[in-house]
Amino acid sequence: MTHVTVWYDGQCPLCVREIALMRRLERRGRIAFVAIEGLGDGACPVDRAELLARFHARENGRLLSGAAAFAAMWRAIPLLRPLGLAARNHVVLALLERGYRAFLRVRPRLQRWARRVPPA
Repeated sequence: MTHVTVWYDGQCPLCVREIALMRRLERRGRIAFVAIEGLGDGACPVDRAELLARFHARENGRLLSGAAAFAAMWRAIPLLRPLGLAARNHVVLALLERGYRAFLRVRPRLQRWARRVPPA
């Protein structure tokens, strides 16, 4: 059985909304969602600043970041599993990583927007 640990910024309204959606989709207990705030330094797999800069996940003991981390999370969610499996192809993963890097450039603006709009 695949087990995934996902670290996220619990103070980022955009991140909190996304993780809330992933929690609703993942009902089998295969993902441990861990808010970075309040974790001791030993509980972080990498530097805290790095955790906040890019999305990180651990799948079956392997630490992943960026699009690869999202793909690991998707593989643990039945509805998103096909997309996660497709990302095992290096071309697909490279395209997803390119999209993720583009997203990182606009993320600060999206975070400001998410702070103004109350969650549904």
